[in-house]
Amino acid sequence: MAAHAETFSVATRGRGTYEITGQIGEVVGRSGVRTGVATVFVAHTSASLVIFENADATAREDLETFFGRLVPDGATWFAHDLEGPDDMPAHIRMALTRTSENIPVEAGRLCLGTWQGIFLFEHRRAPHRRTISVAVVGEP
Repeated sequence: MAAHAETFSVATRGRGTYEITGQIGEVVGRSGVRTGVATVFVAHTSASLVIFENADATAREDLETFFGRLVPDGATWFAHDLEGPDDMPAHIRMALTRTSENIPVEAGRLCLGTWQGIFLFEHRRAPHRRTISVAVVGEP
């Protein structure tokens, strides 16, 4: 059994999705694991991870539009707004999605579907630097 872990950061330009499939695939490659699982974690309360359509950017635009309608900035029913009108909506968006994903590894590669990508989902309007941790465990 082999185990490998790495952390990297992603600079965002503000709200939206940022594909990180390539960086995670590189970590899997460096791990030497041929068969196992990669666990990906984002260590923030206002950003999350999603496995989503990676072929057509309009699908990700629609995802953001949906969340904008579901959890609008500046809603009067939010009490928590210490960092501005997108503060509480960002936390709720994170809670509705995920902060970690487990992806099988086969033949030394992530087992993702043809149109699947792994994305950092930034929920704040301002740019941020987000920390991503990847742990790969399995058989070499």
